Amino acid sequence: IAEQDMIGTAAGLAMMGKIPFACSFSQFVTSKALEQLRLAVCYQQLPVKVVGSHGGLSVGADGATAEALEELTHMRSLPHMTVIVPCDALEAKKATLAVADYPGPVFLRLGRNPVPLITKPEGPFLIGQANVLRDGTDVSLIACGTMVTQALSAAELLAKDGIQARVINVHTIKPIDKTSIVQAARDTAAIVTAEEHTVLGGLGGAVAEVVVQEHPVPMRFVGVMDRFGTSGDPADLFKAFGLMPEDIAHAAKDVLRLKQHTFGSRL
Repeated sequence: IAEQDMIGTAAGLAMMGKIPFACSFSQFVTSKALEQLRLAVCYQQLPVKVVGSHGGLSVGADGATAEALEELTHMRSLPHMTVIVPCDALEAKKATLAVADYPGPVFLRLGRNPVPLITKPEGPFLIGQANVLRDGTDVSLIACGTMVTQALSAAELLAKDGIQARVINVHTIKPIDKTSIVQAARDTAAIVTAEEHTVLGGLGGAVAEVVVQEHPVPMRFVGVMDRFGTSGDPADLFKAFGLMPEDIAHAAKDVLRLKQHTFGSRL
C-alpha cells in the first residue's frame, strides 16, 4: 500500500514517453495520493491513467475506510483531469482502450461487484459524449456507473404509472456532455441524477452546474447524503442508503410535482 509512490513512479514513466496505468482501490489512490495527482500528474498534464477499483458502497464488508464516496468530487476538481465511470464490464473495456490514446491524465472509476450488462459490444463509446439508453419526455434520469442499471429499472417502474422517463448514461463526468444535458432539460423540464457517490460535487453537482447556467429546471439528487459508508452486504447498503430503483422513481415523482408547481400551465 504505497499509492503516493505509485503515482510518483507513474509520473516519471510518463515523462519518459510511457503511458502508465496506475491501479489501486479508488479510496486510496485518490485520497492518499491526491497531492501527487495534483502536482506530479495534473500540473504537468502527464498521460497517467489512474484506475480506481472498488468504488462506492459495493465494496461492502470492507466498510467506510475502503468505500470511496468522494473521489469523483476530488478528481473532477483537478485541472486537466478527465473523469470516467463505466456502467458495466463492456463499457469498462471500451473505456480502458479509449483512455490509453486520450491525451492527458485520466481517472477511471471501477466497481467491485458484478453488474448486469446493459451496453452492447457494437454500442458507441466516446469520451465526453453521453448515451441515451431510453427515451422519454416527462423526466430525465441521468446516471453513471452502477446506478445506470438502477435508473433503467426506475424508468420501468415509472412507466407503470404512465410516466415516460429518459435515461441517460453519463459515463464521462469530466468533460461532461453539456449538449445532452441541456437537451434533456429542454425536452423534459425535470431532472433526477443518480450516483453511487456523495451528492456533494459528483455527477449531480456537475449536471447542476450545466443546468443552472444553461437551462434551469427542477432537479433532485439520488446518492449518498453527506455521510460515510458502513460495512455490510452491497444489496443491503444500496437499500439503506437510498440507491434503489424505487428511490429514483420516488425522486422522479417528487421533481415532477415541483415541475408542475414551477411551470404550471406553461408545460
